[in-house]
Amino acid sequence: MTTFVATPASPIRHILGEGPRWNSERQTLVWVDIEAGQVFEGRLHEGSIAITRELSFPETVGVAVPGPDNTLLLALQKTLAVVDENGDLTPGPRIIDVERNSRLNDGACDPRGQFLVGTLCLGDTSKDEYLVRVGDNGAVKLLDDDLTLSNGLAWSPDGKIFYSTDTLRRVVYARDYDADSGYMGERKIFRSFGEKLPDGICVDQDGFLWVALWGSGEVQSISPNGDLVDVVTVDAPHPSSVTFAGSDLDTLVITTASIELSEVEKKTYPDAGRIFLANVGKGGLVSPTWSGAVVS
Repeated sequence: MTTFVATPASPIRHILGEGPRWNSERQTLVWVDIEAGQVFEGRLHEGSIAITRELSFPETVGVAVPGPDNTLLLALQKTLAVVDENGDLTPGPRIIDVERNSRLNDGACDPRGQFLVGTLCLGDTSKDEYLVRVGDNGAVKLLDDDLTLSNGLAWSPDGKIFYSTDTLRRVVYARDYDADSGYMGERKIFRSFGEKLPDGICVDQDGFLWVALWGSGEVQSISPNGDLVDVVTVDAPHPSSVTFAGSDLDTLVITTASIELSEVEKKTYPDAGRIFLANVGKGGLVSPTWSGAVVS
């Protein structure tokens, strides 16, 4: 097992940095601060990230996914929306009922560009959070309805295996997946993380899963067989998500959070909430973008 060390690279200390996505067409990184209701876009240059665009909204933003014509598909608190390059917002479908005490959390597009997104309970621990897929016609299909906290989503290089995180159960699931037909197989535990809390995930070009571990200050690389291979240490207790970025997709990007840290911990970890970068000797996959089919 190899241990790598990540270094801080962004200027802003986020409350809850999350959802990094590399936009290969624009050669930019997109990410959010969920609690601040902010979406950021930036460029990588010599180990640092320069912010080139910043958007603010009056509610949480779980994730922002690049779409056609420089649009972004947003998971707002309970609904989806599309923002264009001028910052104009077009409302999308409602995913969570108004009365339900949950918000949208992490999401991702499958190889066909259909958007999947899950929910997080805002109150006491829940066991009925869910994961949905939004089809080309705007129809919302329920995939899971028994989760504790739906989190990171990713696909194998060939798109035939779908990984999904249930954070409070401390597991990542795997199942067969076919984006063209919509088929999804039986959900099985791919890996359990003991006392550690898996959060955002991504897959590299060799099919290894990279998992941000909330509260543990590390990212783990897991082989397609479910074995621990590498560890990336992060000088921030709450790594929240990961992606590969850069022109060669060879830089591991790790978002972190400063939320839930005491004042003492914030002084101990002054870079908590920043984005970290690591060279792990692996290349990533091009992140599927939103198809643009759902706007109402």
